[in-house]
Amino acid sequence: MLLIGKKIELIGTGIVTNLSLPSRAVLRFYNKRGTAEQRIKEGKQATHWTRLPCHRFLANEAGLQLSLLAYKLGNLWRRLVLPKRIDTWSLTSLQQRLVKTGGRLIKHA
Repeated sequence: MLLIGKKIELIGTGIVTNLSLPSRAVLRFYNKRGTAEQRIKEGKQATHWTRLPCHRFLANEAGLQLSLLAYKLGNLWRRLVLPKRIDTWSLTSLQQRLVKTGGRLIKHA
């Protein structure tokens, strides 16, 4: 639909589903699914789950287990150790801003 000179504002969320659950249960289900997808995306970006070390199964399994351990340790560190103002940062942001920044180069006269 094209309206010239009119501002259209949409408020709310629409979900089309074939689940036979009450509306609140459907909304809760899709919210949990979205949270899980965000965690998977964060794991892929921060610990590179999609990069497998080689073509051998056992080596790839070990690489994925190490990545999963790094992801879990990062989340534990974020939730238990970090100050409240930065405990909502993504693992990628924490990695870039805190871990990879070992020091600063200061130029003296």
